[in-house]
Amino acid sequence: MKFELIGMLDSPYVRRVAISMQVMGLPYTHQAISVFRGYDAFKAINPVVKAPTLITEDGQVLTDSTLILQYLEALVPEERRLVPEDPEARLPVLRLTGLALVASEKAIQIAYERNLRPKDKQHEPWVERVEGQLRAAFDEIEKDLSESPLVWAMDSDEAPVELDGISIAVAWHFTQRMLPGLIAPEDYPLQAAWSALAEEQEAFQAAPYSD
Repeated sequence: MKFELIGMLDSPYVRRVAISMQVMGLPYTHQAISVFRGYDAFKAINPVVKAPTLITEDGQVLTDSTLILQYLEALVPEERRLVPEDPEARLPVLRLTGLALVASEKAIQIAYERNLRPKDKQHEPWVERVEGQLRAAFDEIEKDLSESPLVWAMDSDEAPVELDGISIAVAWHFTQRMLPGLIAPEDYPLQAAWSALAEEQEAFQAAPYSD
């Protein structure tokens, strides 16, 4: 079983899929095509030009990182899945994953506004609102981690980390790289430490942040 993953690893959505596939043991080839610089090439693969795009072995095209991961999880044994089946264990993983996705989304919105829109057309009240949402997402994650820390299982036949841990580390690293100085690591020591630990792991190093 071999997949093709299309998109740049500077996208938190592409990167979390790539890392998750590494953790689940699903082989894939990666095409680093930008939705901006490589628009026409991307469109030839997926007419809606959305990253990440996953091409299955039989040529089916899937989009949206959450839906892609839902599909991929159905292909692996339960011990390699990233979201528990038990509802009680599943809920906190989904909550933290959702917060990490909010953080990713808001960081992207700020980056687009700052880097793509001309200065005289930027709407500061909107940016301030989005920054507030970004901080709120990291605040909630930090609070949850203080009550229930994430763990990377070094010696286990099961998946060493769940989807929330992957998504949080990816969102944090993306924000620090794209918006340096906006979110201070000393204000979120648990997330900063978790991201640093995660980035040292083989699955993360196999899908490094790159633009």
